[in-house]
Amino acid sequence: METTRDQKLQELNELRQRVAALERDVETPPHHWQAREFYSAYFATTGFVLGMFAAMASLLFNVVGSLLVGQHPLRLIQVYLTFPLGERALTPNFDTGVALALGCIAYMTTGAFLGIPFQLGLARFSKTDSLVSRLIWASVFGLVVWVVNFYVLLSWLQPLLFGGNWIVELIPWWVAALTHLVFGWTMALAYPLGAYTPYRRQTEQV
Repeated sequence: METTRDQKLQELNELRQRVAALERDVETPPHHWQAREFYSAYFATTGFVLGMFAAMASLLFNVVGSLLVGQHPLRLIQVYLTFPLGERALTPNFDTGVALALGCIAYMTTGAFLGIPFQLGLARFSKTDSLVSRLIWASVFGLVVWVVNFYVLLSWLQPLLFGGNWIVELIPWWVAALTHLVFGWTMALAYPLGAYTPYRRQTEQV
């Protein structure tokens, strides 16, 4: 009889320990992964998406500007098409319908890829949530990209491949600079949409 009682007490103690362990497991919040260092892959992905919208904004800026001065609304795209098509893209009888549509797609695709370094740069260097800080950094990035694109790459690459320097010569420097600035400013304004926010449970939020 005594042995049976000791066995029951031992079993009861084991059950209490098991209940205590289960209660600790229930009370301990589950572990959620979050980036411990700079989350490059996340910012690259969001930069790619936001870059397309920034390209649309810069293209719209050029469309409005071209209409105000009496030019074809997609004059910028037509000039950019001289890179793959040469001087033929500027001829009056050039079939611009499909070509301009493809040029717009190429323009936005280029903007998507440019959005990656912009988003990475804003996340890395603009440490605060200040819009002014982001706009300053975006302006610097935009002007650097403009100088590199026009005067380091295109100024020698297009003449080498196609025999003319139409992009640098036909697009006024201030139009090119403003186009890149509008792109950068749009990235700065849209940056919060792609900012990384670690996941927090409801019980962790204050």
